[in-house]
Amino acid sequence: MSIQAQIEEKLKTLSPTWLTVENESHRHNVPADSETHFKVTLVSARFEGMMPVKRHQQLYALLADELAGPVHALALHPYTPDEWQARGGQRPDSPDCRGGSEA
Repeated sequence: MSIQAQIEEKLKTLSPTWLTVENESHRHNVPADSETHFKVTLVSARFEGMMPVKRHQQLYALLADELAGPVHALALHPYTPDEWQARGGQRPDSPDCRGGSEA
């Protein structure tokens, strides 16, 4: 199972109404077909009444194995259904890679 699929399966335990896991590794200075950089957008009623930092902590705990191993970067965009609707179903774009070890 791919790292992306593992992340998706673990996050489904939060009963999301919207879930996207985007592999953004190709936008970074890594070998082809890497699975090291991901963006997660997750909408769940389970985030109701939870401060953003607590949402992130919950996601980090769920993905502890991936973060301890192959995943180098994880952009998290967790929302409640009302927050997601207020944003018009849009999450921020990721910034371009600054090159890492490139000259």
